[in-house]
Amino acid sequence: MVTSFTVLLQKPFFMKLRLAVYNMEWMRNLFETDGSPITTGKEGKKSRSLAAIVQALQVDFLGVVEGPNTLVSGAKTSSGQLVDWADVFLPGHTYSAVHGFPSSGQQELAALYDHSKIKVLFTPETRDGERFNQPFLMDTTNRMIKEQYKHYRPPLELSILGMDDQLFSRVIIAHTKSKGIFDKVDYARFEQLSQRDRLRLFGECMHIRERCDQYLAKGQDVIVMGDINDGFELDFYENRFSKSAVELLLGDTWTPEWILRSVLPKPKLNAYGWSPYSGKYRDRITGDEFNVLIDHILVSKGINILKGQVWNPFLEKDDPVIQVLKNDLYQASDHYPIFTELEN
Repeated sequence: MVTSFTVLLQKPFFMKLRLAVYNMEWMRNLFETDGSPITTGKEGKKSRSLAAIVQALQVDFLGVVEGPNTLVSGAKTSSGQLVDWADVFLPGHTYSAVHGFPSSGQQELAALYDHSKIKVLFTPETRDGERFNQPFLMDTTNRMIKEQYKHYRPPLELSILGMDDQLFSRVIIAHTKSKGIFDKVDYARFEQLSQRDRLRLFGECMHIRERCDQYLAKGQDVIVMGDINDGFELDFYENRFSKSAVELLLGDTWTPEWILRSVLPKPKLNAYGWSPYSGKYRDRITGDEFNVLIDHILVSKGINILKGQVWNPFLEKDDPVIQVLKNDLYQASDHYPIFTELEN
């Protein structure tokens, strides 16, 4: 496919697409051990809420975070279960699904896409850098010493093509390291784990950004989407390390033509946290809930952003579609979808 991309990129190509990314919160729990969708009980209720949201989004491409598990043996795959799920809960759909390297744990990355409009291929890089399922070296502390890291969930590298096989964009779906500390620890250990997790988050995003640069150097557009577990601006630890994960993904101001842009407006800080926001977290020390924008869609400059929106019913009070889905959006997941319309 690399050779065909080189040829096709020389031709004018125009496409408009609707895309979204959605952390569906432990979707693996919505399936039986054999991979068939559960249709009854709280699992069936959650699936119906998720399906109502997916149907209302009317997207051509949906990045799925925390999708069903893929077994290394291949006996059960995230994409196969997603299609089975759509067959049950989205009758008459035109979705296919794709997944990549299985994670070492749970909560897979995958995508649903409208196969009547676009083609989506799993296209991991093999020449210009390590694959995302392999360990990598990164200097996260600016000490000129590289440390070894590994993605817990290998980012999913895809290519979106038109039905005539012309490339629209490369896509990376990510679910990067959480900054949360969930063990019982004293304050000294809490500080140690917080710094460790933050550096791993930086390392993962620096690795993803390197891959973006490789795409852009070839003249290909790129979209990064997913649950990055970080937002814009600098918090205490990011000030300490002079970097934040999202800014690392956005790129280098010394190469402005390669900077990625968010499909959303710049978030603002208020007494309850950030707005717009895609989720909440409870402060371990104070117990307060804090609104956070940690789910993102970032695009390169060759792609025009026509619309960007968090499907948050508590913010989008004038959107009738979102308001109809208010209960579904609140109950289906602890995240809200990020939606965008793009054209190249």
